[in-house]
Amino acid sequence: MIIDIDGRYPFFHEITGVAMEIHSQFHGGLLESAYEAALAYLLPQKGYLVERQVYLPIYWKDVKLDQNYRMDLVVNKDIIIELKSAKYHGNSERRQLWNYMNITHLKYGMLINFAPDGLYSEWYIRQENGTIDKVKYYQK
Repeated sequence: MIIDIDGRYPFFHEITGVAMEIHSQFHGGLLESAYEAALAYLLPQKGYLVERQVYLPIYWKDVKLDQNYRMDLVVNKDIIIELKSAKYHGNSERRQLWNYMNITHLKYGMLINFAPDGLYSEWYIRQENGTIDKVKYYQK
């Protein structure tokens, strides 16, 4: 389901704008870590709290397993940003973000791909019932 957000979530637009600025400077093709570092530098200048490489432990029932995921960026403690630097992205990258959103119960997610041919940004909202809805898809 795609929701028309009517400007209700300005942070999606603002974060995508910063990503556009980074893509204009660096273009596509660098390692994800370069784009991550640039976002972590620029977003706090706009008033965002940014955490990098946030560990997400995995549990089997009540037992913490010897395995962790790492979320690229968590912004304002409620937006997960998964970064890619690939020619294409598909359902496996989306599922990675959706799994993070479901495990953490964080409400917002963004998949940003700094592709060689342009910037792609997908915005998601996790509903109270656990479903994840695509809010918008942006391509530059």
